[in-house]
Amino acid sequence: MHQPLLKCENITKSYHDGAVETQVLRGVDFSVYAGERLAIVGSSGSGKSTLLHILGTLDMPTSGKVQLNGEDLYRADSHRQAQIRNRELGFIYQFHHLLPEFSALENVVMPALIAGEKRQQALPRAQALLEKVGLGHRGHHMPPELSGGERQRVAIARALINHPKVVLADEPTGNLDAASGEAVYQLICQLAEQLGIAFVVVTHDFALAKRMDRQVMMKDGLIVPAGELL
Repeated sequence: MHQPLLKCENITKSYHDGAVETQVLRGVDFSVYAGERLAIVGSSGSGKSTLLHILGTLDMPTSGKVQLNGEDLYRADSHRQAQIRNRELGFIYQFHHLLPEFSALENVVMPALIAGEKRQQALPRAQALLEKVGLGHRGHHMPPELSGGERQRVAIARALINHPKVVLADEPTGNLDAASGEAVYQLICQLAEQLGIAFVVVTHDFALAKRMDRQVMMKDGLIVPAGELL
């Protein structure tokens, strides 16, 4: 077996409100491999989104280690963490978070510009990604002019613009109708295979989770085998 691309060791997360401590993650261990599609399922409040935020350096663990390609993300300084978020990780959310004052093409290209790439170099790649997600003809449309499924496909293209190693997706089909959700699922499979990108997908949708390469369940702040629950 190859070395894992993303590895968690004994991740805990607690929140304090005065003297009251709430433990959300209780010692999470798991690994993700290049090109793998991993589904994390579980009920609301089980810690799924908290874990995803920690994997993406958007929230700090109370203890434990997260490694990407062998680099300990929480030993890196804030500047390096920002670089990792921009260049090595991609993010997709239930609500697409597109900037409404920019076109679809401009939304896709923005992370590349933030990374310091010249606009004339980045724009053709952004256009090619829009074509890959079936929206090459919609690049100049503003987000309010796009359907929910189209906006989510723009968000996927934006997540891929800097060639990330891992895409972290939080309920990527949760706000879509069945047909649009299926299109997004097919896209994730195709891109994982073609580009060798790992996808870690938090979802309530057991039907979607079943079709990923591997499934784990969050329960009481721990990762447990999904087993017969799927």
